[in-house]
Amino acid sequence: MAKDTDALLLAKLKDGIALSQKRPYFLGFLDETESAFCEDFLSRSRDVRFLFWGGYEDAERKFLGLFPDYLEVDPEVFPLLPLTFLFREEDSLSHRDFLGSFMALGIERCTVGDILVGKGRCVTFIRREMEDYFLQNLRKIGRVGVRVASGAEDPLPIIREFIDRSGVITSPRLDCLVAFLCGVSREKAAGLITSGMVMKNHREILSVSEHVNEGDKISVRKHGKFLIDRLGPFTAKGRLSVHCRKFK
Repeated sequence: MAKDTDALLLAKLKDGIALSQKRPYFLGFLDETESAFCEDFLSRSRDVRFLFWGGYEDAERKFLGLFPDYLEVDPEVFPLLPLTFLFREEDSLSHRDFLGSFMALGIERCTVGDILVGKGRCVTFIRREMEDYFLQNLRKIGRVGVRVASGAEDPLPIIREFIDRSGVITSPRLDCLVAFLCGVSREKAAGLITSGMVMKNHREILSVSEHVNEGDKISVRKHGKFLIDRLGPFTAKGRLSVHCRKFK
């Protein structure tokens, strides 16, 4: 994030910590980078009770809830809810279609969480106070008519699709992984890292020798996002096998 954005988010976070001593305080929806920033700060703070929640497990965009000592940390009290949009299965709508229609109505991005699009159905999470506005004003997504209702049925539409990747690298250093993931030389990978184009677990990393672990998410600007599933075993020639998935 830019320094000005960091400073504004930090100010909101500090205000929220102070206010949460008397009542729950909620900040969001936050994207993954903003959540990581807040989590790093909170990890250095004492006696702050908090939870990130976006309406379902593994949500990308989340609220941060800060809670006083006398209240249980509970996802049920977060001021968000799901909406379901129904449309004909032959009408192929995308995440971009829904987000574009929301923005065209003047809806700010921070009021909308994840947008999960499936065949004939989309589930999106919104700030609770925006419910009536969505229900009263959204009848079309692009040129496609939709029906919208509060709530959502399980299972939710699956939004994540991956491309499997396997290969070998010399070590679990970040420059080695980036070279493999992006199909570039190690020198080129080092340049991507030092120029601020690489993030590990939604945090900018500038060190080419940063260690990468199984389960880490690596994002490289203009190249995509990757999930590292397995590192090892070593091959007979002493190289490290790697298996990962690229987000489509």
